[in-house]
Amino acid sequence: MKKITLILAGLFLLVNVGTTNAQADRECSVRANLFNGDYSSKNYDDAYGHLIWLLDNCPDKYVSVYQRGDKIAKTKFKNGADKTTDLALIKRIYNQRLQYFPKKKPAKVHSDYATFLTKNKLASEEEIFALLEKAYKISPKDMSVKNIYKYFKGVTEKNKDTNPQKVFDTYDDVLESVGEKLEDYSKKIYKLTKDSTRVLDKKEARRLKAYKINSKALGTVEGGLDAIISKLATCERLVPLYNRDFEKNKTNDVWLKRAVSRMYNKGCQEDPLYEKLARAYAEASPSADSYSFLAGILEKNGNASGATAMRQKAFDLETDPYKKAKFKLKFAHFAKKRGQKAKARSLAYEALKFNPNFGKAYLFIATLYASSANSCGKSEYEKRMVYVAAYNKARKASAIDPSISSLAGRYMRNYKAKFPSKKVIFTAGVASGSTYKIRCWIGETVRVP
Repeated sequence: MKKITLILAGLFLLVNVGTTNAQADRECSVRANLFNGDYSSKNYDDAYGHLIWLLDNCPDKYVSVYQRGDKIAKTKFKNGADKTTDLALIKRIYNQRLQYFPKKKPAKVHSDYATFLTKNKLASEEEIFALLEKAYKISPKDMSVKNIYKYFKGVTEKNKDTNPQKVFDTYDDVLESVGEKLEDYSKKIYKLTKDSTRVLDKKEARRLKAYKINSKALGTVEGGLDAIISKLATCERLVPLYNRDFEKNKTNDVWLKRAVSRMYNKGCQEDPLYEKLARAYAEASPSADSYSFLAGILEKNGNASGATAMRQKAFDLETDPYKKAKFKLKFAHFAKKRGQKAKARSLAYEALKFNPNFGKAYLFIATLYASSANSCGKSEYEKRMVYVAAYNKARKASAIDPSISSLAGRYMRNYKAKFPSKKVIFTAGVASGSTYKIRCWIGETVRVP
């Protein structure tokens, strides 16, 4: 009898606990709905009470409570009089979200919190850097554009004299992350713009605007990163560093790729170490990327046909169309070095077939045209009209690729300053707005300014 009583009591407790849990879940659901309704209608004062209740009673139920609660708390901090209480709520939301939802974009949480503290001058540079370092170690892709730059600048300041390799490694990691983001935005922009006859709805138009803004911002950061690293990564610094570390990394394909890429980008190909790195990279990682560097070695050693075959091998191995576009543009640069400008332009256009939003290809063509100004005309008028063609290509680059719009803008201003003046146009006996066909290999028709 006693045993039956204990069993019945246990069953009663289970039912009671189950009922209590179900009731608690219903209460959380009701409060969450009320909270979301007030949030959506921007009734933050009423939403605030529901927010505190949810944080107290349902901390592990809804990540959206933390996402929306963060905005409410920061709005109250900005507009309210009790900064201490509002700041305490912001910190609580930050800490509780990481505690109960540690896998829901923690890098973005750290990055956003660092932005808030920076904007309101609520933490030291060391504290901000510590937060950015946490975010970076988790996922650089989820950090804001400004914080990516800020983090790299901090790493550079701390290590440029004592551990430059850490700066280089961080630069490569960050640049790869930025490159992935840029490629993603490029695909999204092309998807929305490839059909010029289709009218975007409001939602699509907002997305396109956001993609372009973010792409432009990332392009600016990319330029800023390059400006920082260019002061540090000189051939005089790179050669002894890579010579020192070569033996322990001669089979490390990631290290070799980064080393040979940096030597190439800094123009250190004349040093014997460059060929040593390129051959080791090709041996450690037979790939499209390593073969493209090996092709440069073959060309440098006088084997032009072997270099051409190796570049084609690299191109054929690659399957990603965006990377194929980069290979084609690299081939175009080599053709330019050999003085084959028409072929270089043709290769740049081939690159655009693989990535129609590849602004750097149009910018490359612009530089080809500008470099031919003196040889593609006899009179001052004819020579200066070449810059109109160059300007048009730079403008096209800016239009299709927001990430390089700032760079393209500098080219455009430079070319526009070299347009024929009104006096030169009048002396040539032509009318503004009429058409003119540029001579020599360019062969393009442009409109007179």
